Amino acid sequence: MKDQITTLRDQILLATLPHVEDSGWTWGIVEKAAAECKAQDEMKSGIFPNGIVDVVAHFSDYADRKMMEKLAKLPTDTLRSKDKVRLAILSRNEILENNKGAVKAAMAFWTIPSHVIQGQRVLWRTSDCIWNWAGDTATDYNRQTKRALLSSILMGTNMVWIGDESEENIITQAFLDRRLENVMEFGRTIGTIKKIVPNLFRQANQRK
Repeated sequence: MKDQITTLRDQILLATLPHVEDSGWTWGIVEKAAAECKAQDEMKSGIFPNGIVDVVAHFSDYADRKMMEKLAKLPTDTLRSKDKVRLAILSRNEILENNKGAVKAAMAFWTIPSHVIQGQRVLWRTSDCIWNWAGDTATDYNRQTKRALLSSILMGTNMVWIGDESEENIITQAFLDRRLENVMEFGRTIGTIKKIVPNLFRQANQRK
């Protein structure tokens, strides 16, 4: 049943996307898309119980699922975590290449005060999805830090990518590479601090 609901939501979403760039994310265009899919009854029964917020969230979920399907077909066993994260972000953007207008409208939608918290959850889910696929098994504060940093990278990269008209989005790739390197450097610094601090405490105790 859950798969059937997801499939129908996907159909309505895909019928909605061509209209988003001109009209933004509105419930009216979703209702028209549902009519095209002959899903008026499902709309009445609450296939998107929270209205337009659920539709925009489903857009991100759809992109995440398609990203994972794409990544599953690629040889990635020899890639480092950073390279896997890079590949995932670029693959997701590639999937959404023809819907940059919808992505831009979604980013604007999530800045509306009443939508901000849900927007943060949606972004976090994407970050979590990417890190889990990249092999991250951290359970301490590193897990939260990695996902928070990746959420920031995703936001910044998408903002560059939306306006990127270069061949193969070279500008976006260069921006992403710089951001990832900065994060890796931050991670190395944190790792060093974690090693140094216990030593300092031990040395202090020895002097007592």
